[in-house]
Amino acid sequence: MLDADRDALFLDLDGTLVEIAPRPSAIRVTSALKALLVQARNALRGRLAIVSGRSLADLDRHLGAALGLAAGTHGAELRGAGTRIHAPERHRALARIRLALSRFDTSGLLIEDKDIAIAIHYRDRPDRQEEVLSQAKYLATLSDGLFAVQQGRMVAELKPTGFDKGSAVRAFLQEPVFAGARPVFIGDDLTDEAGFQACAALGGYGVLVGEPRPSAARYGLEDVEAVHRWIVASLNEPREGLTI
Repeated sequence: MLDADRDALFLDLDGTLVEIAPRPSAIRVTSALKALLVQARNALRGRLAIVSGRSLADLDRHLGAALGLAAGTHGAELRGAGTRIHAPERHRALARIRLALSRFDTSGLLIEDKDIAIAIHYRDRPDRQEEVLSQAKYLATLSDGLFAVQQGRMVAELKPTGFDKGSAVRAFLQEPVFAGARPVFIGDDLTDEAGFQACAALGGYGVLVGEPRPSAARYGLEDVEAVHRWIVASLNEPREGLTI
């Protein structure tokens, strides 16, 4: 259940608050969803943050003023919990990755450059999964340990090492507005497992969206619509719609 007096809510975006789209730019964020986020943030007295693999700039484009506190690029970018400083060495390493990737056959793939990370989407070519993962691992070796492979749903991403959704949760919980809060993380992808694990270790819990699978999440919700319903209902009704 969500306790408005003490809980903090951390929310993934794609596959959790909005349906996954064929292209990252094609997601549909409704005015109703934006209103729901503002309503939930007010009910929790500000203890709500979006924690996404998208960049903060991209989150801004889609959510606008409804965004509020947020972590982008799997925790490598934070708004409302200190500042992430990316050294010149990291940008030079990413330049080497971009150059090597330019020589790779990307037919049927979507390359998403997030400025401080690069994602290789293979949703249109699932047959290339192993090839993409192998290439991503090779690209990571060019970074002298500054970038690591983050595998997600039909995507392999080169992201800065040392950051994940769990580190984002821990960073937010150090902020005064989150002091003493019990963390709750809702997400659907493998990238959200670090968030689930962090919440469990800190006395909270995770909620997995979608088909059941082995997970650190304690509860589950069926789909995006179920997430919307639960956010509203759980502020008044304990654990409505949750499955153990």
